Amino acid sequence: MAARTIKALLDEQKGYLDYFFQGIDLEKMDVILQEMQLCKGAVVWTGVGKSGIVAQKLAMTFTSIGVPSWHLSAVNALHGDIGALTEKDLCLFISRSGETEELMQMIPFVRKKGAKIIGVASNPKSRLMQVADLSICLPLQRELCPYNLVPTTSTSVQSIFGDILAVALMEGKKVSLQEYAKNHPIGSIGKKLTLLVRDLMLHGDQIPLCSSKDLVLEVLPVLSSKCCGAVLVVDRDSRLLGIFTDGDLRRVIEAYKGAFIEKKIEDVMTQNPIFVSQETLAWDAMKVMEGKKKVMVLPVVDEGKVVGILRLHDILQAGL
Repeated sequence: MAARTIKALLDEQKGYLDYFFQGIDLEKMDVILQEMQLCKGAVVWTGVGKSGIVAQKLAMTFTSIGVPSWHLSAVNALHGDIGALTEKDLCLFISRSGETEELMQMIPFVRKKGAKIIGVASNPKSRLMQVADLSICLPLQRELCPYNLVPTTSTSVQSIFGDILAVALMEGKKVSLQEYAKNHPIGSIGKKLTLLVRDLMLHGDQIPLCSSKDLVLEVLPVLSSKCCGAVLVVDRDSRLLGIFTDGDLRRVIEAYKGAFIEKKIEDVMTQNPIFVSQETLAWDAMKVMEGKKKVMVLPVVDEGKVVGILRLHDILQAGL
């Protein structure tokens, strides 16, 4: 058997996926979506083998958007796990053949629990499709596997089927970005959506401050001791006047040589620096820092007064 090129495999898989998209029963998809919307319990997914892995993934996806959902192991179901099932639940059985014995053995016991069964298979004449309360055929021309055996295309269409329903539910329930973020508090997604500047900024005595009338000589200890690479220039009311950075210091030394230490900060500072509020998302602040004028620190100002300083280092350390 001659090996196919990656391009040929991609083209072939695209054709099989097109076959699925062209043949899927949209009316049945809508009916299943309505059942999910009306479900008072959990959306429960089960399958065996590779289909079981897809079922686990889909349960996690539904949970992540705020839909009560869990994976029922077909292997452990009849050894106690089915005890978690209730009459309010909607149970989706995923199988390529629709003839998987472990799934078929579960059906009478799932019925006794009162849960509704939705059969999801690629064989419209299978036993699963006949005995389920609702069923849908996922059109499958063949597996990408040269022997039409290894679950490849079938698991792809199963995942697409579940993901489409998840997004439809998400939009139907009008799940906001903030609600979604609450379900992802520590992952990269959650941090981007929830971590605020105030969570990462230096504040209080940690803020390197100076007066506009201070000499560069007087500011050097502050510049070096606070590990910020910058000093915020403020007036008596803590209002931001400017910023003096390591970069500014290098430019002053180059311009004034040994006389730089006698220069007043107001004469060498960067005026009108960009700043953020403490309620700004840290992710947005990082985009500001990495903009056209790249900066390593940002003053944090609220109601006109300096309340903190944000370092790019701390944002990166937080995992954004």
